[in-house]
Amino acid sequence: MSTKIILSSDGLPLEKSLKKAERKNKIRALLLVAPLFFFILIIFVFPLVDMLFKSVDNRMITEMLPNTFTALEKWDGKELPGEDVYEAFYNDFYPLAKDKKSGKLFQRLNYEKSGFSSGLKKTNKLILNFEKENYKEQFINAHEIWNNQDYWLAIKNSSSKWSYSKYLKGIDLELDQQKKIVQVEEEKSIHVLLWLRTLKVAFWVTVCCFFLSYPIAYLLATLPMKYSNILMICVLLPFWTSLLVRTSSWMIMLQQEGPINNTLVWLGLFTNENKPELMHNMVGTFVTMSQILLPFMVLPLYSVMKNIPSSLMKAGKSLGGTPFMSFMKIYFPLTIPGIGAGCLLVFILAIGYYITPALVGGASGTLISNVIAYHMKYSLDWAFASALGTMLLVGVLTIYWIYHKLVGIDNIRLG
Repeated sequence: MSTKIILSSDGLPLEKSLKKAERKNKIRALLLVAPLFFFILIIFVFPLVDMLFKSVDNRMITEMLPNTFTALEKWDGKELPGEDVYEAFYNDFYPLAKDKKSGKLFQRLNYEKSGFSSGLKKTNKLILNFEKENYKEQFINAHEIWNNQDYWLAIKNSSSKWSYSKYLKGIDLELDQQKKIVQVEEEKSIHVLLWLRTLKVAFWVTVCCFFLSYPIAYLLATLPMKYSNILMICVLLPFWTSLLVRTSSWMIMLQQEGPINNTLVWLGLFTNENKPELMHNMVGTFVTMSQILLPFMVLPLYSVMKNIPSSLMKAGKSLGGTPFMSFMKIYFPLTIPGIGAGCLLVFILAIGYYITPALVGGASGTLISNVIAYHMKYSLDWAFASALGTMLLVGVLTIYWIYHKLVGIDNIRLG
């Protein structure tokens, strides 16, 4: 018995026609997604990959000083290098000085150890007149850094094309003469303190936002719609104002002669002579960041609370539960997905905040993001800034992973 082939309107077998239509739909969907895919690839993925490479890329030094690194392989680091190392450095550095291409080397080596820049600049001028002998003596006479084995050790520790020394520096560690990981000097140990301060600020800002946002979100979810909409405009109003303007407004509010301090004096809580310091410290950072990040906690909570039927609380009360017990046993557990979404969102935003701590926090309110910005804009140590940025990214991903293991990312709800 023969099977009759069903044809489509264009005369092709129905199966082939369906496959052709499905293939066209896939191509159309791919073309629609392609702009977003390439946008994410260029704006997000490529910069991240470039940041990872910059944090470990040490090839510029190895390409500029190949003979020096070869000669330093035999040096034990216990005393000044021999004549052969100085001669090798001359052979590498002289062409750079002659062609005026040594500027990047000054900057790059100065990141490894302070003082390289001034020493290399002075040597750059004198090396053109060096004689073809007694290189060690001439270098030592040119600048004192060449008579210090610590600077030669810094060069030797930069011999690898790929180095993790920037990551060690980010947690106040370094490599010694035997390339063992050791703690830096106490007066230079600041980055661990900054990491701890950043985590502390992000945690307490998240806690503060939660306790302030929960009653606001509950009020928005339970009020009649006409009143709820008015309050929602008040919550969304900060999004329509520039972050810089909001931060500047808090600077005016928190200054010594600002409205807050004047109100405290008027209430008799303080005198003009002992007004509290609310600016350029952690107090200003906490207050300003909490207010700015408050909407990011309110909106996830509100979107979840809005979908909780009010009859559940009435049912709990009808079964003999007190209002507080009904709230804790019924209402609060149902809002946990919104709490998780809001806390995770606020914490991740707070841990990488930059503008507000820079303007309001002062020296005592400096966070790790401010250090990254400093090295990107002023010191131009992009490798170290990239390493700190990568560490911050890994830290955020770790927090995300821990949250997923403890709570479950599927329990997050934004509405």
